Amino acid sequence: MTSTHITDDRFDRRAWALLLVVCGAVFLDGLDVSMVGVALPSIDADLHLSTTSLQWIVSGYVLGYGGFLLLGGRAADLLGRRRVFLAALTLFAIASLLGGLVSDGTLLIATRFLKGTAAAFTAPAALSIVTTTFAEGPARNRALAIYAATGATGFSSGLVFGGVLTELGWRLTFLVPVVLTAGLIVLALKHVPRGESQAAGLSARTFDLPGATLITGSMLLAVFTIVQAPTAGWGSLRTLLSLAAAVALIATFVRVELRSSHPLVRLGILRSAKLRRANLTAMTVFGAWIGFQFVGTLYMQQLRGWSAFEMAGAFLPAGLIVAFGSPRSAALVSRYGSARVVAVGMLAFVGAYALSTGIAEDSAYATSILPTMVLAGIGFMLTFGPLNMAATDGIADHEQGLASGLLFTSLQFGGAVTLAVATAAMDAGTRASSAADGSAGARLDGFHAALVVSVVVAIGGALIAAGGVLPELRAWGARFRSAWQTAYAAAGDRS
Repeated sequence: MTSTHITDDRFDRRAWALLLVVCGAVFLDGLDVSMVGVALPSIDADLHLSTTSLQWIVSGYVLGYGGFLLLGGRAADLLGRRRVFLAALTLFAIASLLGGLVSDGTLLIATRFLKGTAAAFTAPAALSIVTTTFAEGPARNRALAIYAATGATGFSSGLVFGGVLTELGWRLTFLVPVVLTAGLIVLALKHVPRGESQAAGLSARTFDLPGATLITGSMLLAVFTIVQAPTAGWGSLRTLLSLAAAVALIATFVRVELRSSHPLVRLGILRSAKLRRANLTAMTVFGAWIGFQFVGTLYMQQLRGWSAFEMAGAFLPAGLIVAFGSPRSAALVSRYGSARVVAVGMLAFVGAYALSTGIAEDSAYATSILPTMVLAGIGFMLTFGPLNMAATDGIADHEQGLASGLLFTSLQFGGAVTLAVATAAMDAGTRASSAADGSAGARLDGFHAALVVSVVVAIGGALIAAGGVLPELRAWGARFRSAWQTAYAAAGDRS
């Protein structure tokens, strides 16, 4: 199956069937993450977990996801996208089933790690299936816009479904995905093409085992350190030594890859300025949102006393804008280019998070929270799909899995780092508050400090995105100066 197989952006039944499968996988990932997040209080009440253990139900998933993404992306290229996709979906279903049956906190965390690991293989495999099946241009842009929209829709839907299922029993938030995943496996067996099982004539025997070991180890250690840093302390010896070890592993990985005849990650792929900019911008998009969502959830449920349903309703406008608007981002990219669209989307994010810093103890939803949700939805609509397009644009078919893995790794690292920094800022803001300890005012000051982190990260993303349109701005400025000089000279001649 080559990248030129589907060239028409008016998809036939076979194209829609394939999209149903791969988009179903990314929808399921988003659905699962948000459903479990809503269920955490009920899990705590039933299993009587410590705060640290409860945190690791989320962090365990992030650790597995972030740690194995690059390996998952390259495995899809080398071992076959269909094969990796099906195997990872099977692992996801098994881990979901075990998570719904266990009654021990440690075992539950272990199942979350397994699910994160499975998602680290399904996500880049699914994205690379799209990018190698649909031809670069309008067909691929439309497919990627739909792909991005379903991921965001899954996350938004999970907030609602999570609330409903948790009322019936938190275990259903683990067991329902088993049924959905089983259905996806059946559809994948029928509709996902076999394609080429190996990239550029490589065989499984040429698999870069040393590189795979080093990059997976470094990613696992880096994500673990970042997740634990707010608890252990950013300046603690443990954190500093762990970060140093992660950097040493990455440096060793680079040396191995430069000398390998069949590297796991061809470092030359990073020479693409468009790919680098897409990955860096993706870090800020997901990082700023995760930080904002974390604070927003605590603000709505702890400070305002809203129920899970009310909180889901508060976030819903952003999800609806993404769900209905993202499929149309392909047309915007075709007309204006991904760089311009992403730059505008980042400005929407900056405005959204800047507005959120004005929340008070009694802020009205319609005037203080809804504008932020609308702007954030517009930001996601204009960035997520176009970033997927930019990160895979011009990449050879046999490296689409690698490019996809790099993008998802950037998303996860951005989320992990920004959430850790936002958590530290919230704690510092709460301690520095002039309000009484434990009061709503002190907590609100902490929230404000954490929200500033999202604003700063979004501004950083806007500056990175601006690099993509800077050449156009310079060309426009040169034309303007030339026209001005011509008009000035003409006026001088007439005088």
